[in-house]
Amino acid sequence: MEENIPLEELEQYFDQNQSWGLASGIDLHGCNSDYVRSESKIKEFVVALCDLIKMKRFGDCVVVDFGEDPRVSGFSMTQLIETSLISGHFVNQNNDIHLDIFSCKYYDPKIAAEFAANFFQATDYTYYYKIRK
Repeated sequence: MEENIPLEELEQYFDQNQSWGLASGIDLHGCNSDYVRSESKIKEFVVALCDLIKMKRFGDCVVVDFGEDPRVSGFSMTQLIETSLISGHFVNQNNDIHLDIFSCKYYDPKIAAEFAANFFQATDYTYYYKIRK
């Protein structure tokens, strides 16, 4: 994985280096508790995110609620996309959300992070991205 590529240079680097893919991790904190616990809101988010970052969904979004340990219990989500996968875990205990996006097609990780934070009404968020070779 490549390190420290400034966001404003990311797409050009991705294209010029024939990168295999782009991975990003998005951590949302203090989200709307009703949304964190709503299968339908999670699915709505996935459709809207895929439309925004121009990813073609492959099959249905899978959302499963599980976990005996209150520290980690909540929904987990997977959505196959034609260029790879979007996944996430929604933590009931603190209303945090941890999303991962991997795609062989370029997308803007900042746009994805900002959209997720706004959709889930996060109090704050962090994100990172890595080029995969």
